Amino acid sequence: MTIAEVSERFGISQDTLRYYERIGLIPPVNRNKSGNRNYTEEDLRWVEFIKCMRGAGLPIEVLIEYVTLFQQGDETVEARKELLIEQRNELIARIEDMKKTLERLNLKIARYEQIVVQKEKGLKKLKD
Repeated sequence: MTIAEVSERFGISQDTLRYYERIGLIPPVNRNKSGNRNYTEEDLRWVEFIKCMRGAGLPIEVLIEYVTLFQQGDETVEARKELLIEQRNELIARIEDMKKTLERLNLKIARYEQIVVQKEKGLKKLKD
């Protein structure tokens, strides 16, 4: 699959895909005889994984560390697992913070809605 196809499929710019490869966020992609990137199914799984993890807010540095550990082989399985557990715990904490923020926003919006309703009632009384 070409870089243009991968870009369209995942909604990631071609520049971002090149950057991810350059910094080691995704393993090096094979190239065809013309030197163009030729993404395999395994490459696509990496792109999908990185997109998902970035969408969840995992830092690039952590993901580079994960990819580096993965490339070192099975002796890093425990280290990779620990890294993912740590990131999961941080994500859970961020989700809890976001829930609190959402509750506060809902409360503020409800207050504004009450003000609007009260003003509308006042206008209705003026009309009557």
